[in-house]
Amino acid sequence: MSLLHGSASHRTPPSRSRRVVGVVSWNRGLVTLAWILLAATIGVQIAFPLTGGGTLPLTVASVLLLASASLVHVAATRGAAAAVALAVVAGGGGLIAESVGVSTGFPFGTYEYTDGLGLKVLGVPVLVPLAWIMMSWPALIVTRRLVRASGVARRWVRPATAVVGAYALTAWDVFLDPQMVDQGNWVWRYPTPSLPGVADIPLTNFAGWLLVSFLIVATLDLLIRRDENAETDRAGMDAVPVTAYLWTYFSSAMAHAVFFGRPTVALTGGLLMGVIAIPLLVVEIRGRRAGV
Repeated sequence: MSLLHGSASHRTPPSRSRRVVGVVSWNRGLVTLAWILLAATIGVQIAFPLTGGGTLPLTVASVLLLASASLVHVAATRGAAAAVALAVVAGGGGLIAESVGVSTGFPFGTYEYTDGLGLKVLGVPVLVPLAWIMMSWPALIVTRRLVRASGVARRWVRPATAVVGAYALTAWDVFLDPQMVDQGNWVWRYPTPSLPGVADIPLTNFAGWLLVSFLIVATLDLLIRRDENAETDRAGMDAVPVTAYLWTYFSSAMAHAVFFGRPTVALTGGLLMGVIAIPLLVVEIRGRRAGV
């Protein structure tokens, strides 16, 4: 009897099994939704070159869709609390940094937003903190994958993630800022000195981005669990943010080179963001070939 009772005690209750299956199905559904949102983002962004760099409705749609994809994906793969952390840290932190920046000139330099991006909060268009959300998650995920692939010592993983993640997020702005300035969405009072090939965007802007991005990525890395291993890689759990980062890289370089009349931005941005995107692409290809 004891053996019978012992084996029965290890069985999973039917109600619990149903709950587990329900949770897994729900999470898979959310990942599918994240893919749909990302695909919609790509469709909207393909239309940008046809309008000379984007219109307000296209910009709003692009930011809302990709920010939603990031939030939905993190909720599906790391839980609702992680999605809240992403919204508060990246969105709230971005809003505070931008509001302070507009008011004081620190840490980005002296600039001001026009009315081109619509509704503002604390002097900052609502779309701006959403943009911090939409790319902070891809930047964190691709950085974690690169740091893991590099084999860095365990005690250096978090510092390396914060530094590389800050760079990964800032490099994206090398493409973003010229496009938004050309569209008249914000204006720099002192646009020089600037990066070679990226005229009208001061170096102080990128220094500020590095600082703010470092704080955001470091905080998110502490608050959101990792979950990167062979099993989750085989399941393609983080394919959404990885795809988002790679799409942003290649599409931005092509758009500036061919459609936006900024070939030097395409070159400089391609080199700087490529420091992250190209090794990431290599890591992903090798992983697929190895069956991981």
